Amino acid sequence: MKPVRTRSQRPRVALLVETSRAYGRDLLVGIAQYVRVHGPWSIELEEGDPSERLPQWFNGWKGDGVLARVKTAAMADALAKLRVPTVDLYGGLAQLKMPTVRSDEDAVGRLGAEHLLERGFRQFAFCGFNGTDWSDRRRYGFERRVSQTGFPCEAFANPRPLDLAPAGEYEEHGAKSEQELSRWLRALRKPVGLMACNDVRARQVLNACRGLKLVVPDDVAVIGVDKDEVLCELSELPISSVILNTQRIGFEAAALLDRMMAGECPPRETLLIEPRAVATRRSTDVLAVEDRQIAAALRFIREHACEQIDVPALLRAVPLSRSSLERRFAQILGRSPKAEILRVQLERAKQLLMDSDLPLAMVAEKAGFDHPEHMSRLFKKKTGTTPGQFRARSQVRR
Repeated sequence: MKPVRTRSQRPRVALLVETSRAYGRDLLVGIAQYVRVHGPWSIELEEGDPSERLPQWFNGWKGDGVLARVKTAAMADALAKLRVPTVDLYGGLAQLKMPTVRSDEDAVGRLGAEHLLERGFRQFAFCGFNGTDWSDRRRYGFERRVSQTGFPCEAFANPRPLDLAPAGEYEEHGAKSEQELSRWLRALRKPVGLMACNDVRARQVLNACRGLKLVVPDDVAVIGVDKDEVLCELSELPISSVILNTQRIGFEAAALLDRMMAGECPPRETLLIEPRAVATRRSTDVLAVEDRQIAAALRFIREHACEQIDVPALLRAVPLSRSSLERRFAQILGRSPKAEILRVQLERAKQLLMDSDLPLAMVAEKAGFDHPEHMSRLFKKKTGTTPGQFRARSQVRR
């Protein structure tokens, strides 16, 4: 049996994480944040994608622990032979008996659906890579949330579903099915809110829409996942994207491995990390509301909700009676104008809690609340957590 390591020893840790993509690099940043505070560790890392080919130095490597994105059975077998604590950061390999830290893909799908629902869509679609664990889970979360509203949802069926493969093969496969994708997009009822399983898939959808002369976001509003800045910003039309909390996944995985190397038993359940938010760009910057006056009211709310506006201020901007405004809001959005103002305020508060270290009083002020206590009470009522708990859960622990 391997002797328990004392805290005075420097553990040797192998990182089998791809370095060529934003997702893998963010995982490594989160790991580095943990090691910087709780290390030091002696790190072994090689550029490239170890799921395609394990590094040469790994053959015969002797160390204390491994953090890996275990994508293939061959990699799983190689890790099992080491008999050292290992944490998986992928979670897509069936029957893998290894502690896992991964993104909550179901929550990713729900968040994408919520984003499109908030824009008033009543037709929905999902475009992924069938047969891949993470894409399928995101689709299930998206479909379940849409089904709760009673609205229809169509999913693109890849003509040739893939099993586990390197990410590049998924994307090459997606490019080859462009003709089938175009036929599917043409047949969808418009306007439609569409979620792609990641930003690469979202770009493929945008390219197909351009070929079909479909207007984005008016005919097809598209949201991806990963917030890959290069892909999203260099696209002909900047892509909205669900922001994963990737650095926290790396941080929590490193913390778990550290405890295991110190002799703690691994947990049985997968640790799921919720996504952070949605980065809204032009690909979903639309309100799918045919009622022009209600569309104008929604734009006014989006632009001024954090300026402590109320329903009378909204009525001054949109010439409707209060009863007519509230009735049409209920018919179109299923909520009141006051509830929509509060929703926009709380979304702003969430963004500030995630992306800044501003004190609670300043967050409340910038989100348009009179007092931090008032914001905290409404925040807890709507989200089930306090602002402090939400910030702790969303940001990487130090």
